[in-house]
Amino acid sequence: MRADFEIHAVTGADYPEVLALWESSVGIGLSESDTAEGVAAFLARNPGLSLVARAGDALVGAVLCGYDGRRGYLHHLAVAETHRRSGIARALLGRCFGQLATLGIPKCNIFLFTDNHDGAAFWRHVGFAPRDDLRVHQSPIPSPRG
Repeated sequence: MRADFEIHAVTGADYPEVLALWESSVGIGLSESDTAEGVAAFLARNPGLSLVARAGDALVGAVLCGYDGRRGYLHHLAVAETHRRSGIARALLGRCFGQLATLGIPKCNIFLFTDNHDGAAFWRHVGFAPRDDLRVHQSPIPSPRG
């Protein structure tokens, strides 16, 4: 199935629809960073890189894209279940890669839950390879208000 869709940069006004898409997508893990304020800060730090796909008035895909100066990062790539396998995820990914390449970023990373087998199959299909030599460790940042 090939859907007609347009891709645009995410704006703050898209947030309620983007959040609803993420919440309805198996394998997307949301956290305290995914509030409207947190996403707005991410968008401000990475202007124009994060994208939504719309089929008519319906938001059918979204991805957060950013970089740290040397590596790109994709977060929460999701496509509405009704529009999967129609090229939307690949189109979002291609646009993100194009933007990162323009910025001189040579590689892009994703974070994937180990039990997200459908996600792993998609990422392998589009050329991502797992790194078994690395493990992510994370620590909360203590509040300065103590």
